[in-house]
Amino acid sequence: MKQLTTFAGLDSSVYESGTFKSNQNRISKRGSAYLRTALYQATVSGISKQVHGPRNPILWRYYQQKRLEGKPSRVAILAASNKLLRMIYGILSRGVPFQTK
Repeated sequence: MKQLTTFAGLDSSVYESGTFKSNQNRISKRGSAYLRTALYQATVSGISKQVHGPRNPILWRYYQQKRLEGKPSRVAILAASNKLLRMIYGILSRGVPFQTK
């Protein structure tokens, strides 16, 4: 799973030098820019509210959880993108259709 996250470019880049450790790590952007963009846009679409609620309630709850933890909106969206990637991988590897509970 870590390899898939790295391929998508959603892993964090760690900046360390000697005893210094950075507090603000960014995503690495080593992987596929197209996949990263597609996941980001799909996440934004999934967490957007519609008349009958969000399109993907699982992603919306996860996004709201991250926002309540004090994360900025873009950081929360990237965390939800990572969750979406894990959901897609689970669906494809198990061959089970997606169900919202």
